[in-house]
Amino acid sequence: MKEIDARGMDCPKPVVLTKKALDDNTKITTIVDNEIAAENVAKLAKKMNCSYSTVKEGEDFFKILITAPEGTVTNESQNDNAKVYLIGSENMGEGEKELGKILMKGFLSTLLDITPRPKKLLFINSGVKLTTIYPETISVLKELEEKGTDILVCGTCLNYYNLTDKIKVGKISNMYEIADSINNGKALIL
Repeated sequence: MKEIDARGMDCPKPVVLTKKALDDNTKITTIVDNEIAAENVAKLAKKMNCSYSTVKEGEDFFKILITAPEGTVTNESQNDNAKVYLIGSENMGEGEKELGKILMKGFLSTLLDITPRPKKLLFINSGVKLTTIYPETISVLKELEEKGTDILVCGTCLNYYNLTDKIKVGKISNMYEIADSINNGKALIL
């Protein structure tokens, strides 16, 4: 049985590590230090049709024992459900900007660990800042690009924010190419 110690890790890392372990093992134990993380790992197990139980160990941590059905292949097809994401802001969601930046960084980082990875990421409006001025998102986007995700960045938006010469990842694109990518892909707008 494989054991994953995810205590002290921020969301979604405990779930990502559990999913990776389930790709290669039929029995695992994931240890987390809060109830929300325990619930998220349990949701993953349920989604993957695994049997699971959660045991609270004292006040400090939870153990989630997971068993995948024999012969189950947990890896999903990389190409059948590939998505196109339109990212129109440097923040994710409405509300506090600092929280929105944290959520966007977490979302982009998680795209490295899920399958299938996105086919394309399209950056418009202030979303172009994620490809130009934020080192923590630029490094993640470079890794996604190396793994086959196309990254298209709106040239008009780069020009508007005076960032055209600061692009660090992806290729400068135009609205026709962006619209065509949305029209011909399984697009999600953030």
